[in-house]
Amino acid sequence: METISENACFAGTQGVYTHPSKSCACDMTFGLFLPQEAKDGPVPLLWYLSGLTCTHENAMVKAGAQAWAAEQGIALVFPDTSPRGDGVADDEAYDLGQGAGFYVNATETPWAAHFQMWDYVTKELPALLEESFALDMTRQAITGHSMGGHGALTMAMALPGRFRSVSAFAPISNPTASDWGRKQLTAYLGNNETAWASHDATLLMQDKGFDGPILIDTGTNDQFIDLLKPEALAAAVATRRQQATLRLQPGYDHSYFFVSTFMEEHVAFHADALYA
Repeated sequence: METISENACFAGTQGVYTHPSKSCACDMTFGLFLPQEAKDGPVPLLWYLSGLTCTHENAMVKAGAQAWAAEQGIALVFPDTSPRGDGVADDEAYDLGQGAGFYVNATETPWAAHFQMWDYVTKELPALLEESFALDMTRQAITGHSMGGHGALTMAMALPGRFRSVSAFAPISNPTASDWGRKQLTAYLGNNETAWASHDATLLMQDKGFDGPILIDTGTNDQFIDLLKPEALAAAVATRRQQATLRLQPGYDHSYFFVSTFMEEHVAFHADALYA
């Protein structure tokens, strides 16, 4: 692992690191904020998964999360959204290829060689973090925006016991039922729709649910709301009688202005679970 940068940030440290990834067969970069409490021992960890076209840097710079994480004594990790590099498959469209890993393990050509983002985020990167930093991996929570909200919700439900809480900002909630989601799932996982179900938060809610608190915010002026399908996930939550807070925020869109507005509440929500 190589240190790209480390900056003092709210009495803690905001670092950026790169390392060779076995899962993705390329170098991967991530950001990690450690609060000052990490100098004295392991601290809880909140994952932030970013959306389409983003890198590790977008939320790290725009979300304003470090201030609230420092207040709560929580570390933040910002993984990249896909493998990258000259030898990594890509597509001209913004919603496929580099910057659009969708947090799945691709099985189809040309994506399978590098696009193993599920294994990277759920196996390889956690092991590296635990080995290298003062983190309490028994206390983890997860959040994300858009495609990252999709990843956060699916990982939380598919990995029971891993995360104490899950939240999302404008998540892609029912990709198997939207033209947008079906495009990526077909490209990465093929035409067998049974393989898609484990990457659809609405279907996972119907099948498994989540043993913990859930918080989801979506803006009523979100330009992608018809593709996000918050109503599908809300119906699944209601049918399952799942503990969850689902909010439609009037006037907000899909931008980081929206994310940063509600970030304090999301970090406090996770702190309640991480310190329970």
